[in-house]
Amino acid sequence: MAERAERPELSGGALDLLNRFLAQLSAVKNASPKTVDAYRRDVSGYLGFLASHWGGPLGKAALAEVGAPDIRAWIAAERGRGLSARSTARALSAVKSFHRWLDAAEGVSNSAIAAARGPKVKARLPRPVDPAAATALIDDAADNDEPWIAARDAAVLTLLWGCGLRISEALSLKLQDAPLPEALRIVGKGGKERVVPVLPAAREAVNEYLRLLDHPGPPDMALFLGARGGPLGARAVQKTMAAARMRLGLPATATPHALRHSFATHLLEAGGDLRAIQELLGHASLSTTQAYTAVDQSRLMEVYERAHPRGGRG
Repeated sequence: MAERAERPELSGGALDLLNRFLAQLSAVKNASPKTVDAYRRDVSGYLGFLASHWGGPLGKAALAEVGAPDIRAWIAAERGRGLSARSTARALSAVKSFHRWLDAAEGVSNSAIAAARGPKVKARLPRPVDPAAATALIDDAADNDEPWIAARDAAVLTLLWGCGLRISEALSLKLQDAPLPEALRIVGKGGKERVVPVLPAAREAVNEYLRLLDHPGPPDMALFLGARGGPLGARAVQKTMAAARMRLGLPATATPHALRHSFATHLLEAGGDLRAIQELLGHASLSTTQAYTAVDQSRLMEVYERAHPRGGRG
């Protein structure tokens, strides 16, 4: 992806509006620092483009006058700098959020922004790991000369696959959460809380890890520790999974997050209700969960084409 060109520095009214919008995201919407940073980049890029495009200062009055040609010019500039359709669509979404805030907080409405459409983005289907490969990955990741590290890696990956946790959610567990109950209360993205059933295999894996760890700390200490004693980081889990998939000859799509995809797909294949799966995954929108139906249908067609007497090409 190409680097973004430098934009003129924002000042005055535009900078003040941007900072207030970001403060609202953080304080009211409970957005994570990474999310706030992403909005900062996208909206400041948009405002910087307008300042350059118009050759003048930006304020509320100017932002009320942004028209469809201005939006098209900004989108073209984004694409011209090498941004993908997906990244440009995300930036437009951030800009629309900014203008919605302007309308609500400052009474500055703009119908052109609300009607703007970004480039078409081809939907990405989740790429789950099949059950045999998931089991092999967990077994391989648990093959470590240090027994407690082997047990730790097995426990983390089992939680991702067996409970559908995000890697950040698994690593945010504290020592006081163990032994794991039959159901965990998880706080996910945007502070959204959900209750997730814990399989016996996941509880047993965590218990075995703690047995081998053999030096419990205070209750608020991270449950999963790194080799040097601090909290285990996501990057370490990703590297462990990458090494395991290379040894097993699995594709690069076999990531820790793919185990979460597998959790959802396996539930759907077993007849799970889409709404219930949405709750278990902590998706804010059902449309996000519905991507798994496409995966399920794709697999069904593969089976049909292999098994049906007239399904093959012959």
